Amino acid sequence: MGKRAAPPQQDPESQFGALRASLLFCPKCRQATPAQERLLLVLPTGNLHEYFCAQCGTTTGSRTDNDQNDAPIIVP
Repeated sequence: MGKRAAPPQQDPESQFGALRASLLFCPKCRQATPAQERLLLVLPTGNLHEYFCAQCGTTTGSRTDNDQNDAPIIVP
């Protein structure tokens, strides 16, 4: 029997680089609820995204991504 080639190893940071929350604890609902995400700010250092409770709309967290490739360009 032939040997199987091992899958190529990925950088651990790249595996979780695009990790997004699906459930977060909501202090108002007092339980883990589905989280929705929206773009809050476009900054030179990255885009700031806000997570909010899908049931009551309370802010439950945020994240900043450093990927500037898909930054929207808004021209007034």
